[in-house]
Amino acid sequence: QFKKFAFSSGSTYIVTHCNFFSLQHNAKVAVLGASGGIGQPLSLLLKNSPLVSELSLYDIAHTPGVAADLSHIETRATVTGYMGADQLGAALKGCEVVVIPAGVPRKPGMTRDDLFNTNATIVATLADACARHCPQAMICIISNPVNSTIPITSEVMKKHGVYNPNRVFGVTTLDIVRANTFVAELKGLDPARVNVPVVGGHAGKTIIPLISRCTPKVEFPADQLSALTGRIQEAGTEVVKAKAGAGSATLSMAYAGARFTFSLLDAMNGKEGVVECAFVRSEETECKYFSTPLLLGVNLARSSLDKNGIEKNLAMDELKGSIKNGEDFVANMK
Repeated sequence: QFKKFAFSSGSTYIVTHCNFFSLQHNAKVAVLGASGGIGQPLSLLLKNSPLVSELSLYDIAHTPGVAADLSHIETRATVTGYMGADQLGAALKGCEVVVIPAGVPRKPGMTRDDLFNTNATIVATLADACARHCPQAMICIISNPVNSTIPITSEVMKKHGVYNPNRVFGVTTLDIVRANTFVAELKGLDPARVNVPVVGGHAGKTIIPLISRCTPKVEFPADQLSALTGRIQEAGTEVVKAKAGAGSATLSMAYAGARFTFSLLDAMNGKEGVVECAFVRSEETECKYFSTPLLLGVNLARSSLDKNGIEKNLAMDELKGSIKNGEDFVANMK
């Protein structure tokens, strides 16, 4: 759609409707791990959004090339690449949102927890830099295992005295995206119009899709429901196996990470009624951290959650163990 706008000079300019009104939005977003399998497509999606005015790309290698490539795209976001630990502070300066996909991917036979030793150190280092250089930014963690990297980020922020539980998010959006897609496939629906809340954590059986809360309402026989739930929980492994050692879910994760980031930016710009699930500090259950639907905005609000059947779910013990691993890691850091 195009609209004509006449200006006092007498000239007439034709601009796209969305880009004209997007000029009111000015957000600086950083991607830490921007050269990786998730980071590159995620950065592309962010560059394409009118919600982003500055894109700051950081990684330990190849970032200048990624930034140069993206900078040629005809959208308004300016792109700057930063490479190496000595440029990390500059990459974060003035950022309002920081998205962190940095870390090593899963390979066949690996669980998300197998990534812990490597990715825990990476996330702790990046969280420390965020605490020093952009303590008020919204921090969105993609790096797995999210069930542990969110407690790690939180504990690092606490050490610097800048922890705000309403500004630290574990991005579980891919679980919702997958649930929406799989339900739509089985029912012949448009996946863009399906919404399945997914609560709990972001690994295996801690992923709890609430099919009974799906919009529109759907019903499945018990055996089909069990198979659907299992597929949602193990969808990441499905991709790891299909890629046969060449990586994990990168493109779908980039899409999900961008979706969450855009929702966050919309809410920060004053849009009302923006709801996304995310793994956050929570009082909903006996777990310190839990993923539930969140109403995003100036004051983060939790939506109501029916706890029946969740606290007794086998997921709880595994989730609490992953959370403790993250907390203990920071407590034992030198």
